[in-house]
This record gives sequence, C-alpha cells and structure tokens, in this order.
Amino acid sequence: MSQPLTNELLELIRQRTNAATAGPWILSIEGRDHPLGGESVILRGKNHEKDDLYLIGGTLDDYIFVANARQDIPLLLDEIDRLQKGLNQLS
Repeated sequence: MSQPLTNELLELIRQRTNAATAGPWILSIEGRDHPLGGESVILRGKNHEKDDLYLIGGTLDDYIFVANARQDIPLLLDEIDRLQKGLNQLS
C-alpha cells in the first residue's frame, strides 16, 4: 500500500532516522562472517562501539535490508530534498 510522501510524512521518517543509532550498520552473519554458535547481528556505530543488534527469524535478504536501511534512508531523504528543490526552482 502506498501513500503520498507529504512533508509531514517525510519529517516523521527523518525524525526516526535521526533518532536511530548512527551508522554505519554492518551485517555479520553467523557461519559466514563469524564462527557458528552465535547469532546474526548488526554491528552498529563507526567503530562498532554501540551494542549489537541481534536478528532472529528473518531471511538473509531481510537482514541485508535492515542493515542497509540505516545508510539507504538518509540517502533517499537527501535525494528527495534535492529533487524538491529542483522542482521549486522550476515553479
């Protein structure tokens, strides 16, 4: 289900993004990136100084999506801002 990206909705997305732990977030998959016996985790913060975010019950694609959302959403918000400014200059 899609809805228009109103200024209010964009502001809510921006607030949630800014409130989340700073990036980068890096995915570490059990058996791929670290030995078996642990969980799949997202390492957070520039030097992984924040507590790990443990993931269970998802697919690898789900984990990749969650880890990359921290970097992807700010880029998308910046692009929306850039495009809106361009449209405003045309008006």
